[in-house]
Amino acid sequence: MSSHKREDVAKRIARIHGHVHGIMEMVEQGRSYSEVVQQISAVKAGLDSAVQIIVEDLVEDCLAKSGKNKSAALELKEVMARAR
Repeated sequence: MSSHKREDVAKRIARIHGHVHGIMEMVEQGRSYSEVVQQISAVKAGLDSAVQIIVEDLVEDCLAKSGKNKSAALELKEVMARAR
């Protein structure tokens, strides 16, 4: 992963980590189902966003390498299939 994307993903994961901790506190406090589910949905969206950045970076990397190595295109297809 490129360094500028790695930094962005790391920040997002740190934010998600804090969010998950907050959800644990909500559960321990007995907050409502809808509040907890809403926050879990926000975490899922954050994870999806992080995956999107990683996949976009991979696409850029594979396209840059594709002229040199046909296995880069195969790697791209495999990761794209997992990301769905």
